[in-house]
Amino acid sequence: MTRLVLDQLTLWITAAAHEHGLDLASHVEERTGASRRAALAALKRLVDAQWLVRSGTSRRPVYSPGALRQVVRSFTLHQLQEDVAWQRDFAPHFEFPKHVQRMVQHAFTELVNNAIDHSGGTSVTVSLRQTPRHAQLLVSDDGCGVFEKICGTYELTDAQHAMLELSKGRLTTQPQAHTGRGLFFSSQLADVFDIHANGKAFQRRAWEGNAWQPGRGLPRQGSSIYMAVALDTSRTLEQVLGQWSIDGSGITFDQTRVLLQLVVGPGQMLDSRAQARRVATRLPQFKRVEIDFTGVEDVGHAFADELFRVFARAHQEVDLVPLNMAPRVAALVQAVRSA
Repeated sequence: MTRLVLDQLTLWITAAAHEHGLDLASHVEERTGASRRAALAALKRLVDAQWLVRSGTSRRPVYSPGALRQVVRSFTLHQLQEDVAWQRDFAPHFEFPKHVQRMVQHAFTELVNNAIDHSGGTSVTVSLRQTPRHAQLLVSDDGCGVFEKICGTYELTDAQHAMLELSKGRLTTQPQAHTGRGLFFSSQLADVFDIHANGKAFQRRAWEGNAWQPGRGLPRQGSSIYMAVALDTSRTLEQVLGQWSIDGSGITFDQTRVLLQLVVGPGQMLDSRAQARRVATRLPQFKRVEIDFTGVEDVGHAFADELFRVFARAHQEVDLVPLNMAPRVAALVQAVRSA
């Protein structure tokens, strides 16, 4: 006799309730091979757990999706169109607030397109889940891994340096076809954002500002991107885009923030010109750059001089704005700027 496992049913029961609300028990029987009694018992458990809502009569029950919803789909990347997958397989089954729906759709299409165009893999699995409080999206491909892709394209040495470049934005391995906005803005839309690739991971939490922290990587090949957005958030897509435009329009992406914690590991010091040049990589793409010293208690003279005197004078079109400096760091930056 087939045993119905609730966790497995929740992967497809939301879509099934939409498509087979009048004969859901029969559909579960047919799809799983379970008995009628087992199917009805499983549906009752799903109603009790808020995955389903039951209406109608005892003889003619009608099922619809509940407060908890999830759709999981796996796709072959060849000829996959991310907008079709969203409109056909995901959007009809969820009820997000309008502004959250817009952000989820934006992130969905950008992250799935990244898997199509950049991963070098053959397949992608997408999971979208709705809880009473959050929208949760997970996009996992079987490609080369986002950090390895960036390191290979930009001749970087490790995942942390790749994450430094990702955190600046406007980074792409296909500049002829992309502008490097998708992954960056998806991360800014989320309350929780995790990037996993080939055992390495970095995570961002909205309540911690723009800080990226190392995480515990998943032991799998390829990239997995997870994001969660609170359903009661006041954040909107237009607001987030506007934060990275000097004029606030959200049309141009001409300002960014560099997190110096990503340049070195714990206990290491920003002490060399090579580190400063790594920070300055691609900054001429922007008009305004905030240099965030959060967590950095001290820096060496060579680092400060290379970034705030040598680079700044060579690229006067870029407005470098240091933030969150300790008093000693602020004094050093002021000294090199005045030299």
